Amino acid sequence: MQKNHLETGAAGEELAVDYLLKKDYLILERNWRCKHFEIDIIASLQNILVFVEVKTRKSIDFGYPEESISKIKMKRLKLAGTFYHYQNPKYKRIQFNVIAILLLPNKPASIEMFEDVYF
Repeated sequence: MQKNHLETGAAGEELAVDYLLKKDYLILERNWRCKHFEIDIIASLQNILVFVEVKTRKSIDFGYPEESISKIKMKRLKLAGTFYHYQNPKYKRIQFNVIAILLLPNKPASIEMFEDVYF
């Protein structure tokens, strides 16, 4: 089960990167880690530093992908983003986005981005 979960997540992140590239984002980091923090994708768009959390599901039995992001996860993302921004101060603005990907059998992938998510 764990391997399938990791494969689903990796496939979702690939789709998310392709999606962002098509929207003219520059991908700066993937799976950036620092201590116990991780950010799925760090990108920039028009001098905005963008931190992206990617959630991928293969069914909606337990809800839509974006519904699975807890307040604790978003708080950790914010802390990690703040730390990364401190290390990369050239960016004046930062933004947090969520990309929700649904991979249903026999259907094209559904990709939705929620921009400028606040906590």
